[in-house]
Amino acid sequence: MSDVDRSIPDRNLALELVRVTESAATFAARWIGRGDKIAADQAAVDAMRLMLDTVSMRGIVVIGEGEKDEAPMLYNGEEVGDGTGPEVDVAVDPLEGTRLTALGMPNAIAVIAVAERGALFFPGAALYMDKIAVGPEAADAIDIDATPTENLERVAEAKHVAVNDLTVVVLERDRHVDLIAELREAGARVNLIRDGDVAPAIAAAQLGTGVDLLMGIGGTPEGVISAAAIKCLGGAMQGKLWPRNEVERARLIEDGFDIDRVLTTDDLVKGEDVFVAATGVTSGALMRGVRVVGDHVETESLVMRSRSGTVRRITATHPLTKIQSLMKGAR
Repeated sequence: MSDVDRSIPDRNLALELVRVTESAATFAARWIGRGDKIAADQAAVDAMRLMLDTVSMRGIVVIGEGEKDEAPMLYNGEEVGDGTGPEVDVAVDPLEGTRLTALGMPNAIAVIAVAERGALFFPGAALYMDKIAVGPEAADAIDIDATPTENLERVAEAKHVAVNDLTVVVLERDRHVDLIAELREAGARVNLIRDGDVAPAIAAAQLGTGVDLLMGIGGTPEGVISAAAIKCLGGAMQGKLWPRNEVERARLIEDGFDIDRVLTTDDLVKGEDVFVAATGVTSGALMRGVRVVGDHVETESLVMRSRSGTVRRITATHPLTKIQSLMKGAR
């Protein structure tokens, strides 16, 4: 195989990645409703790391998980993969929605995004960003510098519906009080979520999910992962870094970041060789969660590839005895 060939992720990589998220989801599912988000996250991280080492790639974790809340992590700069295959950037969230899992609430997922080396945006000290995400029909309509009302009107026009037919997902946070009030005043339905905005961002880019937009301030790492999925789906995302205080703002400026710059989908994820796999942990609008049925476990996953635009929904059955054996090996 030539050097050129090795630099391009092969289409089969997508199906290797789904094994990674399936493993993370099934391990994390043991902790659904048990009130221990750290244990759930640790189980997902252990399982994801175990399976990543079998994937044919030379990966570097660019977007790691856990630094924000001191949870277990696959850390930035960690080398993953079996040491063969293409050189790639890797963005991971072994359990997006740790608290959702601990409380037994909807929309927790395990997710991974992979792109050619140098393709994924590195946010530095920016833990949060303002975001807006939509599907293909409204990809050219959004403008994060416009008001929420203006964005609703533009998206409604692009989708040939009324504003009061739109549903917007927003994280339930004090910082969003004014945003929520304006969205409701404009006539849109607001679906408030406690945690986890990757699944809703992906849902906003897909038909039939009941979600038209994601808006508001959330995690920057989650924004990069969402952008990877949205790129595969043909939707659009815009973001602006959101420093939490003057110290963080000064650090970002010192590191060369333009705080006022509008980051597009292509800024967050360059190139066309992007792969995303996500598996449901708890059931939600996007996917069904992990279920134990008799002597086996069932998972539902989405697998996406940007170059072809292919989106696969994969339902898999895993023998419970094999999963239990893997769990023992991961301890």
